[in-house]
Amino acid sequence: MKTKVLVVEDNSAMRSLIATALDQHLNLDVYEAENGFSALKLIPDNEFQLILTDINMPDINGLELITFLRQHPVYSQVPILIISTEAGDEDRRRGLAIGANGYLTKPFTEGQLVDLVQQHLL
Repeated sequence: MKTKVLVVEDNSAMRSLIATALDQHLNLDVYEAENGFSALKLIPDNEFQLILTDINMPDINGLELITFLRQHPVYSQVPILIISTEAGDEDRRRGLAIGANGYLTKPFTEGQLVDLVQQHLL
């Protein structure tokens, strides 16, 4: 059975690029959501082994999503990676402080993405 990963990103082109890279390089079963609200609709029916999320999204942003997931019994220990254009140390610290396991700043290479995901799936 393939590892299930959720990609939460409001930019459809970026979401597709991430999903395609993860499928092609790591053979993962990738689910996509355009914001935190859409992600929360997928949570009850799936057990994702990894979640990647942007920070700045409409409705429920990435930080709110992480806060919710860390309180959920199934997702309290699941690795969550932030992928964001926010490159400042404060944004990185804030994301890690609320429970993210890693942070990747856009733009990034496919290799950087794959390496980060592999680190957290092993």
